[in-house]
Amino acid sequence: MIVMRTLREYLDDQARSPFARWLDGLAAPAALKVRTALARLEAGNTSALKSVGGGVHEARIDFGPGYRVYLGLDGVELVILLGGSAKARQSAAIADAQARWADYRRRKRSGEEETE
Repeated sequence: MIVMRTLREYLDDQARSPFARWLDGLAAPAALKVRTALARLEAGNTSALKSVGGGVHEARIDFGPGYRVYLGLDGVELVILLGGSAKARQSAAIADAQARWADYRRRKRSGEEETE
């Protein structure tokens, strides 16, 4: 059974999306590849996901410098987009994504984060 997923962007305490900021900075061909990968994820295809620790997963995109999208799975149907990077900045981006995921989970537990 394929599970459709809802994608939401993590918002920091000032309602800014680190993922959107990263995606907006990509050239059009790279952004299109990222959006295609997200559409596959939304359609339930999780074959490109790999755990990177701390509840964060990485979707690898084989294009250009090796783009990565970092996300957390909130239940079966909800995906929280935490950020992205090229492979060269992967270690720092994973640490950032893990901190964002921990913040999201903390805010959700305290009732600050709404879920759909």
